[in-house]
Amino acid sequence: MVDLAASQPSGHVRSRTVQDHIDELPMWADGTHLPAAPMTGMQWLIWSLAAAGKFFEGFVVFMTGVALPLLSNEFDIGAAEHGVIGAASLAGILVGAVALGGLSDRFGRKPMFVAEMVLFCAFLVGLVFCPNYPLLVVFLFGLGLSLGCDYPTAHMIISESIPSTSRGRLVLGAFAFQAVGALGGTVVGYAVLSTLPEIGAWRWMYASAIIPAILVTIGRFYIVESANWLSSRGEMAKAEQAVRRLLVRKPQYPAEIRLATRHGDGMGHGSPAGQSWTSLFSKANRRATILASVPWFLQDLGTYGIGIFTPTILAVALGANSDHARSVADLILNDIVAAKGAALITTLLIVGIIFAVLLADTVGRIALQILGFIGCAAGLFLASLASSFSGGTSTLLIFAGFMLFNFMTNLGPNAQTYLLAGEVFPTAIRGKGAGFAAAFAKIGAVATAFLFPILLASIGTTALLYGLIVVSILGALVTWLYRIETTGVNLDRLDQPFEAASTGGSVPVAAE
Repeated sequence: MVDLAASQPSGHVRSRTVQDHIDELPMWADGTHLPAAPMTGMQWLIWSLAAAGKFFEGFVVFMTGVALPLLSNEFDIGAAEHGVIGAASLAGILVGAVALGGLSDRFGRKPMFVAEMVLFCAFLVGLVFCPNYPLLVVFLFGLGLSLGCDYPTAHMIISESIPSTSRGRLVLGAFAFQAVGALGGTVVGYAVLSTLPEIGAWRWMYASAIIPAILVTIGRFYIVESANWLSSRGEMAKAEQAVRRLLVRKPQYPAEIRLATRHGDGMGHGSPAGQSWTSLFSKANRRATILASVPWFLQDLGTYGIGIFTPTILAVALGANSDHARSVADLILNDIVAAKGAALITTLLIVGIIFAVLLADTVGRIALQILGFIGCAAGLFLASLASSFSGGTSTLLIFAGFMLFNFMTNLGPNAQTYLLAGEVFPTAIRGKGAGFAAAFAKIGAVATAFLFPILLASIGTTALLYGLIVVSILGALVTWLYRIETTGVNLDRLDQPFEAASTGGSVPVAAE
């Protein structure tokens, strides 16, 4: 290959923004550019370590659904305590997204990226050796606290380090590991139960994540700080050094990096006003805050309720109701059957996110989110029809409906809400904005996780599904009314304030 570094013009090097350097296309000696900027080793390291965090989230949260019957038996808990266990980690995510995720705007992306994994490992070990129900709730909450910090931090540390044209694919590619983790959690749960059919098997389920989590924690010490964040604070020398470490290539390109000084844009980069929580609700950012928060909240109502309690619902649908198990052996057998069914359904999360990765940078975030919400409503409606049938037809409708729901939620709202929340805010408040959106969403997740088992027992599956159908349709409507398209947009241009169109139309943020 031609020495790309040698093909750069000599003499004065023009000052550019961080994202301009990242997006710069290498050039052959004849003056033609490569079609895309090649990813460096550091960029791939950042991506893989962020993807690992999403894997742990799916693994722990969804495996809790398999572990619930065992936990219920060991600690002798009822429906309300079931709800608390299901909601504990989600409540932790809510608090962590706001209390810890927003700290990345103050202390940097890397320190919080490391700290969250240290917390995760500590609480995971505590969970494995947990002696009673109250501490079980505390440790699950602590795990959620670390995962909540990861929501905004992982997104930002990827999106602020990679080319704009591939941001959607790579951010969602990392997010896809949440679905891989969800499948891994149910598969590990099934494998552990099959190998060790006893009540204490849930401890081994969680223990399986300890060593991988420690390795990821060590790896995060070796990444570079976000140059975009350093630049937004006016630390240009450190930002230039970070870009050099980020863009190490063989042959080296670009050969020299010089960053342009960032000027104020009305947001007050690095100033107290620009970084306050009230900035999220200013006229310039209110539309972004609504778009990032409300659809995510509505999506989490369905995704976490269906996801966590799929094994419970399937146990009922398949005639294996663990609430009426006659013995420990029956309880474990029922849980194994439900875990197998949940694993099958969860595979559609992975298929859905694969399609989201392929289409996010072409079809666009908004179109996929609206389509996904409508598809979720269709899947839930299909599942609700099961109550009108019996036997194999009823089971088929439950499976088909849940599989369609899982596919459409990961094609659309589950993926796109996460992607949009980390894109629509300026750099100075991106951590707070994404953290607030994640926390607001988890209010819905906590509510549904706590209330789902209670409502399931009191009003039944069909009524719950009807309610979630309405929620999905409302999510599509809010997305349409407050839409902002960010597909392919340079992150530096997101720092420029924008106004909501009076017609409610799509607002492209500094379209290229």
